[in-house]
Amino acid sequence: MALHVKSPAFNNGEQIPKRYSCDGEDMSPPLAWSEAPEDTRSFAIFCDDPDAPGGMFHHWAMYDIPKTTSEVPENFASAVTRSLALQGKNDFGKMGYGGACPPKGHGMHHYHFKVMALDCGHLDTHGKSEAAEIEALAQQHCIAQGELVGVYSR
Repeated sequence: MALHVKSPAFNNGEQIPKRYSCDGEDMSPPLAWSEAPEDTRSFAIFCDDPDAPGGMFHHWAMYDIPKTTSEVPENFASAVTRSLALQGKNDFGKMGYGGACPPKGHGMHHYHFKVMALDCGHLDTHGKSEAAEIEALAQQHCIAQGELVGVYSR
């Protein structure tokens, strides 16, 4: 089963607005999703850039999002409290969201905003905090997934 993921800030395959990048305000974009399975217990959100020079670059990992949630507002990654969701460390070395920031002159990069419906209410990370590790653990509990891809270049 697939989730339908969208954003009022950009459509699938379109340019990510500057405000959601390191060239702007570096805030997380608003996201909304639908068509989650009835047995969903929580959600997780990830953003990855497979076009990075060193391979996959992880920009965001947020998990333990309550099953009653179907959207997150702009800048949610900065405003989130532990009671609403947990976040992992991105590949910039910071907790939370790190916006699109490809090397200058490296061409167009594709940013995959993935929302996963999970079969567990709490993702036991066993003390792991890296976004890549959290995403791998979430995959083991994923019962549905959808993604929105935005592009950005500098």
